[in-house]
Amino acid sequence: MSESKALLINQLNFENMNKSVKIILMLAGACLLVYGIYTLVEPETVFSIGSLDVKAKDNNNDSYIAIGLGLVALLISFFGGRKS
Repeated sequence: MSESKALLINQLNFENMNKSVKIILMLAGACLLVYGIYTLVEPETVFSIGSLDVKAKDNNNDSYIAIGLGLVALLISFFGGRKS
């Protein structure tokens, strides 16, 4: 009797942990996706003093990586751990 009770408690703890991991992955994925889109759309930096204009063009590779990681985290949180 105690073995089946311990097995049930372990299974419930695993399900709660699985839900927590899914929620954390979903939040991290959403944050990465928003950050990646923001840095991609964000206007380039312009600094001007008198007639001197300095424009800093940002490399978009970091934005694409953040968007990709965000999408992967969201996909894992939605489809990961599903039993058939």
